[in-house]
Amino acid sequence: MNTELLSKVESTLEKIRPYLLADGGDVKILEITDSGKLIIEFEGACGSCPMSSMTFKAGIEEAVKRDCPEITAVEAVNITAPNDPRAQLPNTIA
Repeated sequence: MNTELLSKVESTLEKIRPYLLADGGDVKILEITDSGKLIIEFEGACGSCPMSSMTFKAGIEEAVKRDCPEITAVEAVNITAPNDPRAQLPNTIA
């Protein structure tokens, strides 16, 4: 894995992490392929949240593609569908 690109992506994710952590979640980089595809996994509350697809598209994917033009695509391995019966909204910190 290209360590410079990995560092750049991590730096971008660090800007988003406070919002994920506030809801009990996080995101982990699984792989950056040779073709520039970033593969991530939602952790904690983000892994079962029905809003994870919105968080992914409007937050993570947009930020990564803006800050890291070398990334050609972003894929999350565990996005929860809004209609998934196991989906749970996180308990937010008040």
